[in-house]
Amino acid sequence: MGLELRIIVIGLLFFIISGASVAITVGVYNVKDYGAAGDGQTDNTKAFVAAWSVACAVQGKATIVIPEGAYLLGPTIFKGPCNGIMVMQVIGQLLASTHLEAYNQYWLHFQYINGLVISGGGRFNGQGASAWPYNQCKKTQDCKPLPMNLVFSFVMNAAIKSISSIDNMFFHIHIFGSRNITFDSIKISAPGDSPNTDGIHIANSANIQVSNSVIGTGDDCISIGPGCTNLTIFRVLCGPGHGISIGSLGKNAGEKDVIGLYVSKCNLTGTTNGLRIKTLQSSPSTLKASHFRFEQIIMNNVYNPIIIDQNYCPSANCPKR
Repeated sequence: MGLELRIIVIGLLFFIISGASVAITVGVYNVKDYGAAGDGQTDNTKAFVAAWSVACAVQGKATIVIPEGAYLLGPTIFKGPCNGIMVMQVIGQLLASTHLEAYNQYWLHFQYINGLVISGGGRFNGQGASAWPYNQCKKTQDCKPLPMNLVFSFVMNAAIKSISSIDNMFFHIHIFGSRNITFDSIKISAPGDSPNTDGIHIANSANIQVSNSVIGTGDDCISIGPGCTNLTIFRVLCGPGHGISIGSLGKNAGEKDVIGLYVSKCNLTGTTNGLRIKTLQSSPSTLKASHFRFEQIIMNNVYNPIIIDQNYCPSANCPKR
């Protein structure tokens, strides 16, 4: 049987030899070559943006390396579209700036990217303990939310694996308007009393998978907002936290349905809730949540193992309609 050699070019070159494919790496870009200092004190925002800009312009697969060290960063946008698949190899630790006045909504924001890999075993440290006392959103609706850790907006065909997110100021990971993303071997942690530190929040997205991960926070381990389809969650250890939640749904007019959720082989320990669906009272939206399947779920010391709350009130003074 002869050796077949084919070359396919779709923004990235692959050699396919006897059924095995190997990606050709076009360039490797170390953030230290762009002025980053892993001393835990220097602001590295400009260096990271510079490395991203150069790598994003390359035709083919480009790898950004964040070596050992502690890299302080303010709010940073990693924006596409790029000319090839982007790989971010995080070996060191990224530290969020504690200057709250510098933030809008996000710390690290990946947007408009088709083809993204983040891996390397590194850590994203939100340094949330200094910010949590300023979270007033449980007391009043007229509040400014604290920044989210890792945000993926309009990202397609991504793999996020073997990273950690700790002590974020607000949500750890937020996915919006995205498709075809896998999260594997993710570790997320924050104290059980830290406010609104959801582990992974998914909204208006499709074909998202979370697997083989450990999540313990002060809010939902995984929360699913409106407009989601075909979500898969399996082999997730959850606790402390508020469990795995669909919702809250119905807060805003025009929200879309949640259709297709498969949750399997998950273990919840010491959570306030296990599996929960929550919809706001007197909702301005008419939407449905359907085609859900839960199986092989183990719960230990869970206060509300299964709960459907159709009068959910996230704050002390919900509006009456």
